[in-house]
Amino acid sequence: MKKALVIIALSILVVSCNKATEVKEVKTAYVDTSVLMKEYTEAKDLEAKYKAQAEEKGRQLQAEITRFKQDAANFQSQAQANGQAWAQQRGAELQKREQQLGYAQQALSQQLQQESGVEMDSLISGVKKFIKDYGKKNGYSYIYGTGDAASILYAEEKYDITKDIIKALNDKYKAEPKTETPAPAKEEAKK
Repeated sequence: MKKALVIIALSILVVSCNKATEVKEVKTAYVDTSVLMKEYTEAKDLEAKYKAQAEEKGRQLQAEITRFKQDAANFQSQAQANGQAWAQQRGAELQKREQQLGYAQQALSQQLQQESGVEMDSLISGVKKFIKDYGKKNGYSYIYGTGDAASILYAEEKYDITKDIIKALNDKYKAEPKTETPAPAKEEAKK
């Protein structure tokens, strides 16, 4: 009787070990984030917007710098003719103006950096949300990111869905209604 129980237990064990276990396929892919940000239309538009703002505001500041350089050149030629007291007073004024121009340049740079950083952070979180939704919709278990801050050292190209993501993001961006914000030059021209 004991032998029969042992034989039955062993046969059940052998049959259960031979049974193929079902393995769910894990669908993975990766996105080259540096390529994505270079080719995503909204990212390009954002970069162009801040480049144009930097150029516009930079031109205004450059005009001030040019006037300062002219004044400094005039100071050099007039310093000996007007005496030491005049030269010291005018020199101090020019030095103060030069310092103010430096602060203005620094403030402009920081302002543009901060504004673009806020919009870029918003864009990146939107892209991450889009990729997450894309992964769920298309049955991916994992979507990895490669690029500048790569966490993947190698992946087969057949798993690269960067172009699919770029196309889907660009299609979504084109479909969104655009809200025009007036440029500072247009506002000043109206006044």
